[in-house]
Amino acid sequence: MSQLSVTVPASLDGVRVDRAVALLADVSRSSVDALVAAGRVRVDGKVVTSRSSSLREGQALEVDRPDEEAPVGPVGDPAVDVVVVHEDADVIVVDKPAGLVVHPGAGHRSGTLVHGLVARYPELSALPAAVGSEADRPGIVHRLDRGTSGLMVVARTPDAYGSLVAQLSSREVSRTYRALVLGTVEGESGLVDAPIGRSVSSPTRMAISRKGKEARTRYQVEGRFSTPAPATLLRASLETGRTHQIRVHLSAIGHPVVGDEPYGQGRSLPGASVTRPFLHAYALAFDHPRTGERMSWTSALPEDLEEQLAAMGE
Repeated sequence: MSQLSVTVPASLDGVRVDRAVALLADVSRSSVDALVAAGRVRVDGKVVTSRSSSLREGQALEVDRPDEEAPVGPVGDPAVDVVVVHEDADVIVVDKPAGLVVHPGAGHRSGTLVHGLVARYPELSALPAAVGSEADRPGIVHRLDRGTSGLMVVARTPDAYGSLVAQLSSREVSRTYRALVLGTVEGESGLVDAPIGRSVSSPTRMAISRKGKEARTRYQVEGRFSTPAPATLLRASLETGRTHQIRVHLSAIGHPVVGDEPYGQGRSLPGASVTRPFLHAYALAFDHPRTGERMSWTSALPEDLEEQLAAMGE
């Protein structure tokens, strides 16, 4: 029997037990119901009998889970360069370069950001077992696409993991991107509110779908270009965090991200030098899991994106 033990963070104060366990252990509500029914969930040492009871900050939450064969996590690879912009005992903030895959998956079993992180922070290897997350994603609470550069936060402790997952769920984590899109965007700002789900025609892509999950993206115009073709520089903020969300939403309103072949609708920017989606996670903010202090960071555009703007007269 393995055990998940977490001190309830402020971000989960007042949250139902079943929702909190589902978030922290990354399991379904039905699985949580089974754990509660079996007497395997405790708060401050007392067995939880009602899955709808509310938690309070500072309480000790314990979940017993049946033993399974422990999956083997990634082996650290010091050859993977990890650009760290902040680190403390609870969190790591990294500036991911374009082209680097965040965690192992199909076709990418080595050389990922996670391999570099484990080499630099070996203690991350024990985190998945402590929080019930996937062994291949130690400390990962959100991710960036391979072709997207910019800021990400990684948890170092079970408490930090629980807090960041909860903040992401309650939309307290602020994530803002800079994106160059094709065409002239009307107005100075806007909101795309459209559900996103897996594409029926192409399983590796996402699409606007009535059966998809809620997704909201706000954007603001930062600059406009006419040469070599109409294009608009945007700042886009995520209110939700769906896979490929910004790329799907901007394509859906007729302004795909420059260099984004999968969602580009067959369009491109003539003479573009950028060879990946012009999308950069430039600002990140969240409440520190231990202190509650609001912390924020920004990241300058990488050289390839700066060169593209310079060629357009920016």
